[in-house]
Amino acid sequence: MLTKTPHLFDEATRVTAGDSRWQGQTSENYWAFVGPFGGATAATILRALMEHPERAGTPLAMTVNYCAPIEQGDFDLDIRLVKANRSSQHWCVELTQGGGEVATLATAVFAERRPSWTHQPAPFPHGKSFEQLRPFPKMAATWANQYDFRFMEGNPDFSGTAPPAEPASAYSKLWIGDRVPRKIDMLSLMSMSDAFFGRVFHATRAMVPFGTVSLTTYFHADADDLAAEDTTRVLAVADAKIFHKSYGDQNGELWSPNGRLLATTTQIAYFKA
Repeated sequence: MLTKTPHLFDEATRVTAGDSRWQGQTSENYWAFVGPFGGATAATILRALMEHPERAGTPLAMTVNYCAPIEQGDFDLDIRLVKANRSSQHWCVELTQGGGEVATLATAVFAERRPSWTHQPAPFPHGKSFEQLRPFPKMAATWANQYDFRFMEGNPDFSGTAPPAEPASAYSKLWIGDRVPRKIDMLSLMSMSDAFFGRVFHATRAMVPFGTVSLTTYFHADADDLAAEDTTRVLAVADAKIFHKSYGDQNGELWSPNGRLLATTTQIAYFKA
């Protein structure tokens, strides 16, 4: 059953409007090893944009650059509408704390999505159902414990006890849902696009120092599409193309159980290995 009390994700991404800036607060429930989970930060920024009185249309694309560590506590969101026309809006958001320098810089595009010709050449990544798979064990990072990960392929081994002679595959296929079920919406898509474990963890089979530097997500469904899907989980695939000189990429897809491609995402991340 869906929770009847405020979901922890909604509490973690809650924002309040100010005179010139919006405010948010980090959540202990969505904490990584040295800072807040980047997906929750991105979703908080997206929530502020979606609740902004000047916002028109639905999220089409969002890029989040994590410029500096975010400390535990309150933060400010300086939101600016850069350009708007009849069919799209371009936004810029700066996250700061205590009047300091920018810690996170985001840009977003909102668009009026109208009926058109539709074609989805991307193949649906078939596999075992959610119910046929076991949940991934809980981890030290609290953000990961807010999600129910069920791996079909690429089940990660973070023990580091048996490093592979050759790098292991960075590919994984899995179901992702909130551990306390919550209907998939634009905010959860934004957050789940960063919920893949670092590809370098899979390739090295070790939990090496890691952090997302820049994340871009493209939305291929709007609120009406998601309401029609009426699901609490997505089928997700992720892979990497290169690890080189302390940085590696990641590309991912988020699908509805009915075979609709909901979002695609790519990121560049720092690692030390």
